[in-house]
This record gives sequence, structure tokens and C-alpha cells, in this order.
Amino acid sequence: MKPPIILASNSPRRKNLLRQIDMEFEVKPSTVNEDFDIDLPPLEFTRHYARLKAAELADRYPDHLIIGADTIVVLAGNILGKPFDAEDSFRMLSSLSGQTHTVITGVSLQWQTAGIEDTFHESTRVTFKSLTEQDIKYYIENYRPFDKAGSYGIQDWFATCVAGIEGCFYNVMGFPLATFYDHYRRLVR
Repeated sequence: MKPPIILASNSPRRKNLLRQIDMEFEVKPSTVNEDFDIDLPPLEFTRHYARLKAAELADRYPDHLIIGADTIVVLAGNILGKPFDAEDSFRMLSSLSGQTHTVITGVSLQWQTAGIEDTFHESTRVTFKSLTEQDIKYYIENYRPFDKAGSYGIQDWFATCVAGIEGCFYNVMGFPLATFYDHYRRLVR
């Protein structure tokens, strides 16, 4: 029997992606905040926070399958989360200009009643074209990417700035659909 599902995120992109694959779920956002000073390598960082976000709700809803997720951008070993403001956004996008970076999403599936905790990650490499100051300012002013890791959304106007992608496109949006679905099907046959 398939359990009811809770997405522990208020991300409109994650909600739309799950709807895209006909998942039925409730949204109950986690209140866990990432501490970027924590001493973890990027892969473990995303897995750690995905696990914490799912666990926060799994304790309250043990008969539900909880989906927790965390997405970061990594450039030269440094984690870029969501920008604080327009200045931080400009700094992030300037640093990514003409570079290849990695987008990592950690996902944790927890269903306490069944004794299940499955935490995994997906990595995708993204290369940007060289960005002009004018392009960066236009993007920030018109798209206000303050809720996005690395300060950009590959699914909006910023797609014009992407020179190449290696890996899962949906992972760059914040949720690796194919990998998630493989794990989900194994857990709830």
C-alpha cells in the first residue's frame, strides 16, 4: 500500500516537478535553516540538510512518506546557497560567469511506520557563457532570483546564459525527478 506523501518544501519548482509526474502530495514546509558554516563537504551538506528537513516532519507524520530536499551550487569547492540580496546575487552570478559549476541536490525519503530512510543525491555540471554586467543586472531586476541556489533559475530567462549542461536538467531546477522516481518505486512497490 502506498503511503500518503508530504513534500517538506515550499519550493514552487519542486511542487511543479512532482505534479509533472502525477504525484499526489501535501505540502508542509520544513523550518530547518541551513548553516553554511557547518564543516561538511558539499555532497554531505546536501544530504545532511535533506535528511534533517524530512526528519522534522517524519516525527509528526510517521505514517506518511516525507520528501526532504536541499539544493546547492558548488564552484571551486565553495558552496553557494540562496543570495541574501541583490548585491549578493550580483556577486554570485559574476563569479559563475564563464565557469563550470556543479549543482547538487540531496533528497531524503522517510517513512517511519515502514522503518524507511533513504537519502541520496544527484550532481549536474552546468557551464555558463560569459555574462555582461548588463545581463546580470537585467536578470536580478526582472527575475529576483533570491529563492534560488546560485541565484539563477535554468527554467527562466537565464536559460539564455547557459552554454552547456551535463546530467539531469531537473536537478538544476532543484529536484532530480528520474533518480527520485527510481528510489520511490523501490520503496513503495
